[in-house]
Amino acid sequence: MPEHDRPVEDMRLLVQSIRDYAIFMLDPRGRIASWNAGAQLIKGYTAEEIIGTHFSVFYPPEAVAAGKPAMELEVAAAEGRWEEEGWRVRKDGTRFWASVVITALYDGHGDLRGFGKVTRDLTERRSMARALDERGMLLAHLVQAQERERRRIASDVHDDTIQSMIAVGMRLRLLEDSLPEEHAAAVRGLDAAVDGAVVRLRDLAFQLRPPGDGLVEGLTGYLEQMMTGVAWELSHDLDGEPPAETAITVFRVCQEALTNVRKHAKAATVTVELASLNLGVQVRVRDDGVGLAAHDGHDKQAGHFGLIEMRERVEMAGGWWAIRGEPGAGTAVEFWVPAVAREQAHRHGRP
Repeated sequence: MPEHDRPVEDMRLLVQSIRDYAIFMLDPRGRIASWNAGAQLIKGYTAEEIIGTHFSVFYPPEAVAAGKPAMELEVAAAEGRWEEEGWRVRKDGTRFWASVVITALYDGHGDLRGFGKVTRDLTERRSMARALDERGMLLAHLVQAQERERRRIASDVHDDTIQSMIAVGMRLRLLEDSLPEEHAAAVRGLDAAVDGAVVRLRDLAFQLRPPGDGLVEGLTGYLEQMMTGVAWELSHDLDGEPPAETAITVFRVCQEALTNVRKHAKAATVTVELASLNLGVQVRVRDDGVGLAAHDGHDKQAGHFGLIEMRERVEMAGGWWAIRGEPGAGTAVEFWVPAVAREQAHRHGRP
C-alpha cells in the first residue's frame, strides 16, 4: 500500500471497528452505502443485509408515515447537519432510544455526495436518568395518588352505593309480592334494572382496584374476571417484579387495551406478552378480532379516547406506544416503559 494511502486506510479501519457507535454512510437519496461493527451490534443487521436499503427502515412506522426520515435529510442538506434523540427500531422490531447525528457531505465543487450518520444507543442511560429525575419522582407520586383515589372510589362504590342498591332491590321484591299482577310486572322491571346496575357497579369497582400481589397476578386476575367468552393467554419473561409505578402503568394500559378487545374487537382469542427489555418492560396485547379500522368505525369516540389515554400514560412514564391492525386481521397494542427502581439507579449513579 502506498504510504500516502495509509492514513485513509487507518481511518477506515478505525470507523469499521468502533462498536459503541453505529457509523455509516448514506447516498444522497438516503440509501445505506457503508456499515460498521457498531451499526451491526446496535441495529442487528449485517452489512450484506442492509447496504442499499433506505435508512427509513430504522424508524418507527408512525415516524415514517409522518415523513420524518426525508425531513431530516432535507434539514441536514440545507443546514449541514441534523441532530436529535428519539426512538429507533432494530432488526428484530424492538425499539431503542438513540442519539442521532446526520451530517451532509459535500465535495470540493459543493455537490452533495451523501450523508454521514452516527447513532448511539442511549436506552440504558435514559432509563437510569428517568428513575432519578424530578419528573420521574413526580410521576411516581402521581401514580400513587391516582391509585389511592381509585381505591377510595372502589371502596365507596362497594360499601355504600352497591349496598344501597341491593337494599332497594330487596324492597322492590317485597313490594312486588303485595301488588296486583298488572303493577307487579312494572316493579319486576325496576328490580331487573336495579340488578343490572349492581352488576355494572361491581364491574366498575373491580376495574378500579389496583393490581394484586404483583403485576402478573394482577393481570391474571383481571383476565379471569373480565374476559369471559374470550380465550386468553398470558406469558411473561420478566427478570422480577417491576417498580410499583411501572407495574401500575403496565396494568392500567393492559386494562384499557383488554377493555377495547372485550367491547369492540369481537375476538375469539387474546394474548398478553410481558418481557424485560432494555431496563424496562415491553408488552404486547394481540387479538384476532375485527381489526383497528373496523374497531374505530364501530365506536370512534370511545376507541379514540381509549387510545389517547393509553399513549399518554405510556409517554408520561418515559416509554413508547404503538398500535397496528388491518380490518379482519386483529389488533396488536405494543408498548415499553422504563422499569428501573430509584435505588438501582442510585447505585449506578446519574449518567
